Amino acid sequence: MSSLTKQMILDLIPHRPPFLFVDEIRELSDEKVVAAYRFKENEFFFQGHYPEHPIVPGVILCEAAMQAGAVFLAARFGKEVAEKPENADKKLMPVVGRIDEVKFKKIVGPGDVIECEVALREKMARAYFLNAKITAGGELVSRFRFACTYTES
Repeated sequence: MSSLTKQMILDLIPHRPPFLFVDEIRELSDEKVVAAYRFKENEFFFQGHYPEHPIVPGVILCEAAMQAGAVFLAARFGKEVAEKPENADKKLMPVVGRIDEVKFKKIVGPGDVIECEVALREKMARAYFLNAKITAGGELVSRFRFACTYTES
């Protein structure tokens, strides 16, 4: 599968507006996902961060990449996880358990389009370890590592 529509994204993850930061999936493979999101002028966080010079908070940038990771995990491992006997009759969702080595290199603001590339680094039992890279206009915005696991919703 190379790309996903907005409806396919909504079918895979529980996130919804105004806290959905994935507009499209540009690439999806067994190893990685590439997602894109355009920050609109009226995003709720720009009202206070900062009204005179709006900047996307770093935590929102990380959230966008982690949501891309959630799409990747659901598409790649969701069926496998759901079909395990211990998960029968459970509604599961991926949650972040750890985030490490976060570095921010560039400010993102209204109108900017970010591209989030998230790659699987390692899978151990129920834990998934991923690398994230965020770019805007071809320039590095942020890099970090994070870990997810599935939990009951």
